[in-house]
Amino acid sequence: MAAPGKRSRDMTQGTIWKHLVAFALPLMLGNLFQQLYNTVDSIVVGRYVSTQALAAVGSTSSIINMLVGFFMGLSVGAGVIISQRFGAKDDEGVHKAVHTTVAMTLILGAAFTAIGIFLTPYMLRLMKTPGDVFPEATAYLQIYFGGVSGLMLYNMGSGILRAVGDSRRPLYFLVFSSVTNIILDLLFVLGLGMGVEGVAYATIASQLLSAGLILVVLSRACEAYRFRPRALRIYPDVLRSVVRVGLPAGLQQALTSFSNVFVQGYINAFGSACMAGWGCYHRLDQFLLLPMQSISMGSTTFMGQNIGARNLKRAEKGVHTAIGLSLAVTAVLTVLLNIFCQPLIRIFNEDPAVVAYGSMFVHMISPFYLVVCFNQIYAGALRGAGDAKAPMVMMLFSFVLFRQIYLFVGTQFINTEWFVGLGYPAGWVVCSILQMAYFYKSRWRDRCRAAWSAEDAARELKKASA
Repeated sequence: MAAPGKRSRDMTQGTIWKHLVAFALPLMLGNLFQQLYNTVDSIVVGRYVSTQALAAVGSTSSIINMLVGFFMGLSVGAGVIISQRFGAKDDEGVHKAVHTTVAMTLILGAAFTAIGIFLTPYMLRLMKTPGDVFPEATAYLQIYFGGVSGLMLYNMGSGILRAVGDSRRPLYFLVFSSVTNIILDLLFVLGLGMGVEGVAYATIASQLLSAGLILVVLSRACEAYRFRPRALRIYPDVLRSVVRVGLPAGLQQALTSFSNVFVQGYINAFGSACMAGWGCYHRLDQFLLLPMQSISMGSTTFMGQNIGARNLKRAEKGVHTAIGLSLAVTAVLTVLLNIFCQPLIRIFNEDPAVVAYGSMFVHMISPFYLVVCFNQIYAGALRGAGDAKAPMVMMLFSFVLFRQIYLFVGTQFINTEWFVGLGYPAGWVVCSILQMAYFYKSRWRDRCRAAWSAEDAARELKKASA
């Protein structure tokens, strides 16, 4: 295999924390700008359209995440396969994995557009969306899903680059497209008076731009992960590996988001002001979760590369380092968020009721972010080791089954906004306990050694028959 280029990162040697920080920092900044898409949408409609428009945009995130989250899980599977083959110096395997994942993305992009547009009104009714919010929420979602392929192509392409250690170029392109989104938001809403439809069109235009840029980068790469349109095809063996690792993660994210649709339904029962406040909290929540999520993705790549290099000791040491980093950063950000939450919420909307609801949710839920660090890092590490099924089962139990039981039973006795809001951290606590126990008691190390033995045996058989 050619020596790794300057853009890629070989994590099988060198200082662990430096690799994780160098990898996670641009990834975190990239995710930060990606969050700006919906955040800027919320700010523009909240300040320049209406509280109902803010509630419409804020209440759609669980529906968007349900379909897109499924695809993102598959992209995690693709990243694991690519990172393992990259770590093993398998040029042909990297080439097949890249072209299979891009072909899969194009097919799923078309499918998700149709499914998303069709399901939008049904999902909004399932969430008990109030009549004064329903029309604008429908318009925003259907336009968003009309251009969802851009988001999917960007995330898959950037996932390919991250799998080989390059998290910088996806950041550069995302910054550019995020700035474009802000400009188009202001143009469409303030200049053309397009309201909610304007911010939706601005979002999909910006996403398509970032997708185009990432595909250009992949097509001009000089290494094994170079994308060649003429070589585009699905390799069944690679697809099976991607699905084996990615499908559990995808189902977990999709079903968790589907569960959040019901949580949103509980919130919607308290009116548009509570919906808007909950939406503001969620926008801030997504920013605070970024560091731990970025470090988790770094631990997935780190784990995949080191298992590919057959270094279990280094792989596990990387997990402990990732937990320490995520706890330290999250603690600092949690304190800052609690200090400045009211001014931050007023950026979205200055309605006193909206600010009061948003502040309540922030102060009540944010201390539990430290707990989330554990389930994020352990889940990322297990996926990097090729064990995606266990994190899926534990997260589904915690975020779907347990959370729904908590809400359904609990609201029979305490049907208040704060009790519904605590459904999120209750699930986080359960999930972190389960993930930690499984990681240290599971047999993922034995499975890795067994896989290596099988590879060695197949290699020897191939040599003997040559």
